[in-house]
Amino acid sequence: MATDMAADAAPPAAPPAAPPAGLPAPPELAVRLVEALVFASADPVSERVVAELLEAQGQVPADIEDLSTYVRGVIDAVVARYDGRGVAPVQVAGGWQFRTAPDLAPRLTRVLHRPRRLARATMETLAIVAYHQPCTRAEIEEIRGVSLSQQVLDTLLEASLIVPRGRKEVPGRPILWGTSADFLRHFGLRDLRDLPRREELLVDVPDNPALRAHAGSAVPQGAGTAEAGASREESGVTILAEGADDV
Repeated sequence: MATDMAADAAPPAAPPAAPPAGLPAPPELAVRLVEALVFASADPVSERVVAELLEAQGQVPADIEDLSTYVRGVIDAVVARYDGRGVAPVQVAGGWQFRTAPDLAPRLTRVLHRPRRLARATMETLAIVAYHQPCTRAEIEEIRGVSLSQQVLDTLLEASLIVPRGRKEVPGRPILWGTSADFLRHFGLRDLRDLPRREELLVDVPDNPALRAHAGSAVPQGAGTAEAGASREESGVTILAEGADDV
């Protein structure tokens, strides 16, 4: 299947944590079941789904008191199994999914077809939505300083990168736009807190003086501190921005 290897590469991850003291190693069958579940799923697999599978298959020992800790231990065992391999399970978009090892992704770009990049206007619009969501079309146009064509919105909607987030309670009740779960998955982000700081983006988003008073809200609610984003120099948004001039 054609894929963009830069987007599908696993982000650098810390080694899996050792099981808590006194917690036995998970059963081999439990580890294999979770490995198969993540491999077979097209979408990221949440820890809740993992827990449901283990319970349904009788792979939760009777003496387990903290199910979430046990589930994480099983997942950590799967992650450890793929240490140094060509693919690895990584946490993305609120779940777990197999991704290409980051050091191998550049070596595959000439083997696998890379989809056409988004145009710069589309990229800028996506970046604005990511950092100012939820926002209206008029607010996007105010930030960019130019009108927003319907084609740009249609492109982002067809790619499932943005979704409606309700309507703003002002005259006309315009649609509010935000990023989707596919946005997180496509760019290898666990959640919006993994977004880099705005100044790290390679996209040149115009600075609108009218919005300087709202600088503190540039990162969406729950997106964390600037320091959290500083470590995401190789984030999906930055990778996407490298192709901004491609049409």
